[in-house]
Amino acid sequence: MVCRGIRGATTVDANTKEDILAATKELLQEMMRANGVEQEDVACILFTTTPDIDAEFPAVAARELGLSNTALLCGHEMNVPGGLPMCLRILILFNTEKRAEEIVHVYIGGAKGLRPGGNS
Repeated sequence: MVCRGIRGATTVDANTKEDILAATKELLQEMMRANGVEQEDVACILFTTTPDIDAEFPAVAARELGLSNTALLCGHEMNVPGGLPMCLRILILFNTEKRAEEIVHVYIGGAKGLRPGGNS
């Protein structure tokens, strides 16, 4: 068994607690579903947002989904000129038997254009 990472990104409609939590839950659930991740296999989850998202910690959504014993960390992305605004990114590190090429990275909402093919 090895520890692998799943990348994901989406956009948040507005800088409100409700929109941040809804977008985070949607992305996190899709990332776990697409990769068959069980909560007990998750080592940690890193959440980042662009600086224009600060009304709530995305990790709150993970706690609300039951990830109460998982190490979580939130931070801001670099403020790069021309970067996608209102963007939320998640990196899940989890224990798995999957090979790296079997991991499904998930890009939804306004973040679909960050990777060729959207969900790749």
